[in-house]
Amino acid sequence: MFAQKRPGFHTRVGEVYHWVMLAVCVSAVGLAALAWNRLWWFLPIAVFSYGNALVAYVAAKRRRPGWLPFHIGGMCASYIALVTALLVVNVGDRLPIVWFLPTIVGSPLIAWLTREVVRGRRPRLSSSPGSA
Repeated sequence: MFAQKRPGFHTRVGEVYHWVMLAVCVSAVGLAALAWNRLWWFLPIAVFSYGNALVAYVAAKRRRPGWLPFHIGGMCASYIALVTALLVVNVGDRLPIVWFLPTIVGSPLIAWLTREVVRGRRPRLSSSPGSA
């Protein structure tokens, strides 16, 4: 997410992220099936998370007009779903806000970043070393 937006490191890590998200989704579906009464909620979060990662991945691969907001939204939404699952697993029902906190924090950030991209303000290109 913080890598420079150009071919190379960012695209390689994005490729890995997509395939890791698929593995996480498949493993979450398997865990939910093994302990359905306790872990049924893994299924919708895993499918939502991977679905968003897939939208982002396909948007970046095809690069059709207007692709970048879909890429940003998909990647960020998949990350929000991962953080939600992490918080729920570790905090559980003791603090119900953990189900909503990542979305409450992340959604306005996604909206802001998408608006910045559409307006042409982002991504900012970094200067090459030695340039003013």
